[in-house]
Amino acid sequence: MCFDEAPVQPIGERRAPLTMRPGTPARIDCEYIRQGTCNVFVFVNPRRGWRHLAVTEHRTSADFAHQMRWLVDAGYPTAERIGVVLDNLSTHKPEALYETFPPEEGRRIVRKLEFHCTPTHGSWLNMAELEMSVLARQCLAQRVPDPSRTIYGPACSATIRTRCTSVSAVFSRPRRELNSSLL
Repeated sequence: MCFDEAPVQPIGERRAPLTMRPGTPARIDCEYIRQGTCNVFVFVNPRRGWRHLAVTEHRTSADFAHQMRWLVDAGYPTAERIGVVLDNLSTHKPEALYETFPPEEGRRIVRKLEFHCTPTHGSWLNMAELEMSVLARQCLAQRVPDPSRTIYGPACSATIRTRCTSVSAVFSRPRRELNSSLL
């Protein structure tokens, strides 16, 4: 299981864009309205071609902890152990689970998770980084006033659904080593 997050700045239109006509592109005003920030979390299982997206208002260790609880309780409720590949962001720590939940709940979640942090300058090993890049280019490249509506909306959902194939990557290490050490 791969996990990543990225901040998004929702931007709305100050004036409604002029629609396209045959031979004329749409006209969009350069002025915009900044509508705060939010955070997009993504889980990717490269073998199964499974993805999960969540949008939160903040990027805190508590948000990270809630995402990990969702993974354990709803994403893979029958799994004994879940390997999670993630980067070394300061909020991506097991301590976040103990700070957010009662000790017994935090311990229950931590026991089911096995964290594998990518090395510095090695974030490309995390397949969720690739998914986040695709999401940014295909769904969030234009002005987005409400990322949760855009990400879960029909256009982006169709894009993500049509791409729901397993990730095929070629590394210099044998596949059996990668399977055991990363996933």
